[in-house]
Amino acid sequence: MAKSPKLLSSRETTELIEAMGELFPEAKAELTHKNAFELLIAVILSAQTTDVGVNKATPQLFAAYPTPKAMMNADVEDIMEKIKTIGLYRNKAKFLKKCATQLVEEFDGEVPSTHKELQSLAGVGRKTANVVMSVAFDEPAIAVDTHVERISKKFNIADPKATVVQVEKTLMEKLPKDLWSIAHHRLIFFGRYQCPARAHDHDQCVQKVTDIIERNRQAAEK
Repeated sequence: MAKSPKLLSSRETTELIEAMGELFPEAKAELTHKNAFELLIAVILSAQTTDVGVNKATPQLFAAYPTPKAMMNADVEDIMEKIKTIGLYRNKAKFLKKCATQLVEEFDGEVPSTHKELQSLAGVGRKTANVVMSVAFDEPAIAVDTHVERISKKFNIADPKATVVQVEKTLMEKLPKDLWSIAHHRLIFFGRYQCPARAHDHDQCVQKVTDIIERNRQAAEK
């Protein structure tokens, strides 16, 4: 039976995230939005869809329905028409209309800022709530998407058999709280632009972060 790999310590995990930050200093949310409502809608739409695909569809969507009330009053067929280039657009259109209705009827048209309230909204799960908490309200949170999960396991931060929630908790335990939100973006950028899921030279990915970590350790010892 294969032995589980030795997992990184808190210090090693922090060093790895810092190294990824040097590789991608511009790491940030790539979903185009002007406010918490637009971010919430964009994140709901991003499920099983690329950020690029979402960003192509949202300008006309937000131009037509700039507020929760406008979206609540929209015909669901019209919403579908505006997001039909996005995967699962029929179900997502229904989620958007219901979510907008909840925002108007339960939260006075404002996007709530707690996990519990956010996850009460149609189309909003743990990951979406964490993104909104982190990006819109600047609350420390780690949203685990496919990139974050894959890189966390590939680099032995989290156990290969860990669930998404376990990966999130592992990252929260191993990283200082002030790194939580930026760690999410750095892991995504690293997974998206340096260490993709498709076939590539993984040794090169490891070498890049290892070189930075070793250089930073040497600088700290001087």
